Amino acid sequence: MKAVIAIGSNLGNRVDNVFNAINLLNNASIKVLKISKLYETEPWGFESENWFLNAACLVNTSLSPFELLLSLQNIEKNLGRTQKTITSYSSRTIDLDIIFYENLIINTHKLIIPHPRLHLRNFVLYPLNDIVPDWQHPVLKLTVKQLLKKSKDNSKIYIYDKTLTPNP
Repeated sequence: MKAVIAIGSNLGNRVDNVFNAINLLNNASIKVLKISKLYETEPWGFESENWFLNAACLVNTSLSPFELLLSLQNIEKNLGRTQKTITSYSSRTIDLDIIFYENLIINTHKLIIPHPRLHLRNFVLYPLNDIVPDWQHPVLKLTVKQLLKKSKDNSKIYIYDKTLTPNP
């Protein structure tokens, strides 16, 4: 099954955090197929002096969506992430989110797919557009390209000049 994982970091060595997350994603149950460019973005939804590095990767996985979520949470924990909060945003060493999983629509208290705010955030849309521009949002019925064109997000976003390639 194909899924897209969004990756973000604004604490510590951001480049290493993103690279390490991608390398940890590549395992027996998850195969990284494509990686977006790396983007530097201002914090979204909260104030911080630390800008984010954001990317996304297309993966093939044998894990169910809930197993994939657990795997991502374990990677976050291994890379120094403290507990996520649902009510507020904060700086973090690493953030891994399932943006979509095939064309599934899941809405539980533990997991919402597609990600409920992906269409509002350029730091998600730009990397998505790099790797799956024609993927159609199963609820909004718009492609990533169309969502990006319609985006009202005015936050600053820059291409970061480092190519992302997982270690073999």
